[in-house]
Amino acid sequence: MMKLKIKAWSFALLIMGSGMASAQDYCPVIPAPVTAAKTDARFVLNSNTPIIAGDVVFKPIAQYLQEELLKTQQMTLSMQPATGGPAIRFVLSSKKKMPAGAYSLEINRDGVTIAAKESTGAFYAAVSLLQVIRQSKRTKAGLLTLTGWKIEDEPGYGWRGFMLDESRHFFGMEKLKSILDWMAFYKLNKLHWHLTDEPAWRIEIKRYPKLALVGGIGNYVDEFAPAQYYTQEQIKEVVAYAAARFITVIPEIDMPGHATAANKAYPEFSGGGTPGHPEFTFNPGKEATYTYLSNILKETNVLFPSAMVHLGGDEVSYGNQKWAVDPEILSLMKDKNLAGTKEVETYFMKRMADSLFRMNAKLLVWDEMTDAGLPKDKTIIFWWRQDKPEVLKSALNKGYETVLCPRLPLYFDFVQDSTHRYGRKWNKTYNALENVYAFSGEDYQSQALHKNQILGIQANLWTETVQTEQRLDYLLFPRITALAEAAWSVGRKKDFPQFMERLKGHLALYEADGIYYYDPFQSRKYPEPVKVGKGVKRFNTEL
Repeated sequence: MMKLKIKAWSFALLIMGSGMASAQDYCPVIPAPVTAAKTDARFVLNSNTPIIAGDVVFKPIAQYLQEELLKTQQMTLSMQPATGGPAIRFVLSSKKKMPAGAYSLEINRDGVTIAAKESTGAFYAAVSLLQVIRQSKRTKAGLLTLTGWKIEDEPGYGWRGFMLDESRHFFGMEKLKSILDWMAFYKLNKLHWHLTDEPAWRIEIKRYPKLALVGGIGNYVDEFAPAQYYTQEQIKEVVAYAAARFITVIPEIDMPGHATAANKAYPEFSGGGTPGHPEFTFNPGKEATYTYLSNILKETNVLFPSAMVHLGGDEVSYGNQKWAVDPEILSLMKDKNLAGTKEVETYFMKRMADSLFRMNAKLLVWDEMTDAGLPKDKTIIFWWRQDKPEVLKSALNKGYETVLCPRLPLYFDFVQDSTHRYGRKWNKTYNALENVYAFSGEDYQSQALHKNQILGIQANLWTETVQTEQRLDYLLFPRITALAEAAWSVGRKKDFPQFMERLKGHLALYEADGIYYYDPFQSRKYPEPVKVGKGVKRFNTEL
């Protein structure tokens, strides 16, 4: 089991310790750049400062910067042709080789120069610049004075992910776009969108309209809540919005378990369940089930150009007891020489995987599928069971590309403070900010067959206890910053006290944007939103 790296210092020492450098001595960018040198130069930014996109590839990034400066600073910079005066300049890097996403950023008296080989690096440079701008002070005249910096940077992992469960609670377009904005702000680049599960089905499928109209009814605490789901037009909008922020959206259509909502809409494809998990599975014994699910995946794959679909494949044993007595499943077992229900599960997943492969899409699954014999060149394993390190070892030994998302410390539905009562713990262990920050995928690299087999890391936010946007924010902020640094600043020396100093400026941004966050410096400042019956009260006044 992964050992949590809990430091000896306390937050009291962290905040009150003498001789510690102040936040202004550190580069304010999160995740920390590879190198960041502060200079004596200053640059005064105003609405007359031109933005120069030195190559056509940089024009969408320049426009994004324009829009963000208008939104956050009420500054109206315009794009201009090349000029000799002070400006924000995007230029093609003269370096012969730069990794994907790499950039340099310099702020001096002559303005800002962003250099990159391609648009991804230019975008991440623009994001770093926005972080500097948003934490800079205005003069009495309303101008922004930027501190001089020379920054060289590149991402550690190519997969820097966040998973949001909207089956259990639906948040909608406005909140989802806000999350995408903050993901982009911290250079996260994969949104794993959990759209189907037991409580509700949240994606419109034209061929099977009842999936959304009937399956979309309810949520985790109210099975009769009015149907809520994303239309296909809305999904296209989300995907485009994310793409403009260099975020790939990956849908999850859970199977063969976690199928209760779908089976409510089309019960003819149900494989049964248990009292605790009714109608939990699809029926692998019916040939029509495979046609039905393949048709669903065809529409899903068209909507998401990522060419990746997560099919779940987890916790099937919660509700597959009827498989052992179902006549059609028994007939399947006899015809295919399947020894038991586990073999039936593997047969099912291989068939659905083949459907995906025919669409030229990649299969993503939870780590229960490690031993299912899925093709290693077309499958990505998500290791989530931190108490089963042997499963991760097996996945890596078999040659699977793997994303690390262990419950400890990367499940954000776990509480983050010892005083929090409404949420998950693991044998009294919770996922504190420091534990998220300390997590390193490099600790597992020795088990990999090749350097890039571990694609990256991802935090997962399941929403059983997340009934409001307020609680969603509280669980995500500021842990999203620690996640970002763990995923970006790979192989670099970590400094938690320094990170906490840099974090202070970001908490001020949350204040400005109305984010209801957990404050690790003043834990009682914004108390934990807690459940009261089937509702939620704003504050837990007992803390």
